[in-house]
Amino acid sequence: MSILFFDLDGTLIDSAVGITRCVAYALEKLGEPVPPQRELRLWIGPSLRDSFGPLLNDPVRTEQAVELYRERFDLHGWAEHEIYPGIGAAIESLHRDGHRLAVVTAKNEPHARRIIDHLPFGHLFETVSGATADGSISHKPELIAVALERLRVSAGDCWMIGDRRMDMEGANSHGMNSVGVAWGFGGEDELRAAGATRIVHETGQLIGLFR
Repeated sequence: MSILFFDLDGTLIDSAVGITRCVAYALEKLGEPVPPQRELRLWIGPSLRDSFGPLLNDPVRTEQAVELYRERFDLHGWAEHEIYPGIGAAIESLHRDGHRLAVVTAKNEPHARRIIDHLPFGHLFETVSGATADGSISHKPELIAVALERLRVSAGDCWMIGDRRMDMEGANSHGMNSVGVAWGFGGEDELRAAGATRIVHETGQLIGLFR
C-alpha cells in the first residue's frame, strides 16, 4: 500500500479555461495587458503570487491581482474545468486496491476543497492540502509537508503525482518518489528535467504502476 498525493490542475482536471480567464480578468481590472493564451497556460501550476509578482513588480498591485483573480474564481472559475478521461476510474481503482489518497495543490485551499467536493470521486481523498489565503503556505514543499503531517505518514511511503516541475521538485525536497503525468500542462521534457521517478502518458497506467 502506498500513500498517493495528487496535484489538482493538470492532473485530475483540465482547468485551463477557468484559470486563464481569471488571470485575464484580474489583469484587465488593473488596466494591464493580457498575455497571449500560450503564455497564460504557463500560469497553471505555480502560486498566484509567483506569477503575478514578476509581471506587476509591485507587492500592493500583486495582492490586488490575487484578490481580483479569486473574485472571479469564486463566482465562475472553480466550475470551469473538465475531468480528464479515465482519471475517475483510476482513482476509484487505486482506492479499492487499498492506497491512501490525498490532494496537494498550490490552489487556494477553500477553492480546491470546493472543486474536490464536486468531483464524483472526490470523497475518496482523505485530505486536501492547498495554499493559505495569505500565501504563507503556497509552494509544493510546504504543501506536501502539511499533507504528511495531517495524514501522519512518512515521505518514504508516499508518491507525488503531478504534471509540472513544481510537483517533482516538491517531492524531491522530501526524498519522495514522484510520477509525472504527461497529459497535463508541463509535458514530458519538463517532468524529466525536474527529476520525475516515473512518467505516465495515460490515466490507466497509474493503476498498473501501483498494483
